[in-house]
Amino acid sequence: MSDLRDAAMNSKAWPFEEARRLLKRYESDKEKKGYVLFETGYGPSGLPHIGTFGEVLRTTMIRRAFEVISDVPTRLVCFSDDLDGMRKVPDNVPDPASLQEHLQKPLTSVPDPFGTHDSFGHHNNARLRRFLDTFGFEYEFISATEFYRSGQFDEILRRAAERYDDLMEVMLKSLREERQQTYSIFLPIHPETGRVLYVPMKEVNATDHTVTFDDEDGREWTLPVTGGNVKLQWKPDFGARWAALGVDFEMYGKDHSTNTPIYDRICEILGGRKPEHFTYELFLDENGQKISKSKGNGLTIDEWLSYASTESLSYYMFLKPKTAKRLHFDVIPKAVDEYHQQLRAFADQDAEKRMANPAFHIHGHNVPASTMVVSFAMLLNLASVAGAEDKETLWGFIRRYAPEASPEANPDLDFAAGGAVRYYQDFVKPAKTFRAPTEQERAALQDLRDRLAGWQGGNDPEELQTMVFSVGKDHGFEPLRAWFTALYEVLLGASQGPRFGGFVALYGVEETVALIDKGLAGDLAQA
Repeated sequence: MSDLRDAAMNSKAWPFEEARRLLKRYESDKEKKGYVLFETGYGPSGLPHIGTFGEVLRTTMIRRAFEVISDVPTRLVCFSDDLDGMRKVPDNVPDPASLQEHLQKPLTSVPDPFGTHDSFGHHNNARLRRFLDTFGFEYEFISATEFYRSGQFDEILRRAAERYDDLMEVMLKSLREERQQTYSIFLPIHPETGRVLYVPMKEVNATDHTVTFDDEDGREWTLPVTGGNVKLQWKPDFGARWAALGVDFEMYGKDHSTNTPIYDRICEILGGRKPEHFTYELFLDENGQKISKSKGNGLTIDEWLSYASTESLSYYMFLKPKTAKRLHFDVIPKAVDEYHQQLRAFADQDAEKRMANPAFHIHGHNVPASTMVVSFAMLLNLASVAGAEDKETLWGFIRRYAPEASPEANPDLDFAAGGAVRYYQDFVKPAKTFRAPTEQERAALQDLRDRLAGWQGGNDPEELQTMVFSVGKDHGFEPLRAWFTALYEVLLGASQGPRFGGFVALYGVEETVALIDKGLAGDLAQA
């Protein structure tokens, strides 16, 4: 363990860099609370998406890194802002018109359009918890509704009333003049309609901790700031939550970065110590647009998991968090194969390299061995050529290629085979476009076909790759990549593909000869 700790203290992997920063913070704290608190926030205004959950995963990676370099206990709180008023009806829910009458009500007071939970907020919270449980996260879930109404937030809310002018000074500097006229950090919840009101305060009483305001009908109300009668505007809420919980670390997307000084100052005014932050770049959809909960663009959790493992998603989340990345279906195959490459590398790495390996940050000290004897990319091409409708079709080829493999002994390969068939059916099959070979390509394909027909070299992928390589050189392809592109476009209906020697070994020499015959006859291009 000491070797790992030494390696971790010098590792350049971003979770360790953040963990070391957090350790310095803890060591400098004069009033240590005995643990380090990580928080991640969730706004359940729409259906959960992967970008939101990446925040929880990355926070957990930093937490795991911290636990390597320190014996200080840690906690992770997932906080749901479910007391927020529903400002607009999401596009991707059943019967959206039925929710119109509930606009501005707290999400936990809006009926669940899916009919499965007590409210829309409860439904989306359940989606969040299901994701967290799928990944095996250790966390404490806090609902803002319960936090406000149970009295857990009362001390900070009373302090907010007492220090109202100081808090308002911070907030007003960040607002346009028109917004300043009506702004208050407090949002009362109407006692009759249950709606979250955006109205100016007539008075904030620092002695009895109440707010007085007129509702939209001009009626005056006075409510205590405690007990869930009011909530804080989202920016003050951010900083107030840090102060109330004693948060030591929180990460958030780039769109929050300009608000960081506001969050920090609110926290300090309310008697807290501002936490360490980490700002990550946002995820984009296939069109380069920011992923939105309300629009439902980009990948969902269920969509990724229908094609690939949770660990492959974790791997994708680990990569370059400060670089904007597209989060669309086409990133899945590469993520699967690179994740298994890291698993295979881990076994022979020293402590320093292991601390930099994404596999450690995904699995901690229990990194499994990969049983993927065939890559996901190869499975996709096999599914494409075989026109696979189920994973058993692929297993017929896999067993011949690797007789020792089985669904029981190779569970990740078995899962990947099923995912590859679904991915092929949904994305590869509709986009397949074959073409006829050029004269040069036809001559090379005929040569490759004849060499394979007389092949006596066994089923070794490297020997087959060398032979395919030689055919391309003998027929003057320059660059040689053009030869492999021709193989993919003529025989597989795609512009990219696997190492062709490996494909032949898996698909079968005789089967590949028959495939080339179809390509030369024009049968594939006409299909």
